[in-house]
Amino acid sequence: MIIRPATPDDARAIAALIAGFQRELTVDPDGAGAEGFLASVSEAAERRYLASPRYRFLVAERAGALAGFIALRDGSHLFHLFVAAPHQRTGVARMLWQRARDLAGQEQPGGIVAFTVNASPGAVAAYRAFGFRPAGDLVERDGIRFLPMRLTVAAAPGTEEESP
Repeated sequence: MIIRPATPDDARAIAALIAGFQRELTVDPDGAGAEGFLASVSEAAERRYLASPRYRFLVAERAGALAGFIALRDGSHLFHLFVAAPHQRTGVARMLWQRARDLAGQEQPGGIVAFTVNASPGAVAAYRAFGFRPAGDLVERDGIRFLPMRLTVAAAPGTEEESP
């Protein structure tokens, strides 16, 4: 398994991987009502994210094919984490998360206090296994459903430290 920084050349494979989960990500399995969300995960949109300094993408490759990828926005929001079906439950997601988390901590002056994610219902258990906890109620908006979650890494100055 190779884990490397993504490049704009990865946009097509990244968008295709996300598209494979569309039925699980949208309230309507056909995507009705989620057109804005679907446009936000298109190849063109992923190419823009990959070119933006706000996003840090890592891809995992096995035998030259995309096994999965992760993207953090602004160093602390887990924006995307997808693993191709043949590679699920093999540790790919955990490896990507650990690498992204470690890199974010190195790049952020003073370290990261917390990470957030808007978890699709099918991914909540995986994020719980990473230490994330619900940070609100289930949200249904723009044709998608998600649970806001948070992982407190260290206490912010003047607060009590939370543990995962």
